[in-house]
Amino acid sequence: MRSGSRPTGILAIALATLGFAAVPRAATLSDQVQRCVACHGANGAPQDNTTPVISGQHEGYLYLQLRDYKSGARKNDVMSPIAGELERADMMALAEYFAHQPWPNLRQPGASDAAATRALRASASVGCTGCHLGEYQGAGTQPRLSGQERDYLLRTMMDFRTGKRGNNPGMSSLMAAASEEDLVAMADLLAGR
Repeated sequence: MRSGSRPTGILAIALATLGFAAVPRAATLSDQVQRCVACHGANGAPQDNTTPVISGQHEGYLYLQLRDYKSGARKNDVMSPIAGELERADMMALAEYFAHQPWPNLRQPGASDAAATRALRASASVGCTGCHLGEYQGAGTQPRLSGQERDYLLRTMMDFRTGKRGNNPGMSSLMAAASEEDLVAMADLLAGR
């Protein structure tokens, strides 16, 4: 059987009998995009506030995350199986497509003065702008954080802190150097930018 093809006939029946369900592979870029926007939003605004904005995110970052989901370096019950069926060319095409979409305005509230002060102090001590650049816009393989979903930001920072997200050990060390209160303030600041 060719790589990327679906089992057919007797092989498909045998796999189904053993409990292996054949997941249909999206055939075209348009089909793949439709699978993505089901959660990430057709207009760029995710359906759930723990799902990240990918429209307008940097192409290099998007590709690396799909690659990490496929390899298992980054784990997610929804994304891992989807990325598992993508070939490198599919991942590159999806990353390019979403990078060229406009970043949505989620209309999230700005951080309070106290939260902003705390967040900026934590950011300076951890060095967030060293990679994510001024205004937290990121570039290349470094993600844009400014205007990202607040709950997604907080969960991601906490997952790095606890080691649950392990595809960037440097981030885990940095997030462990900040307090949980600092991370809450950072999520408020970044989301409201």
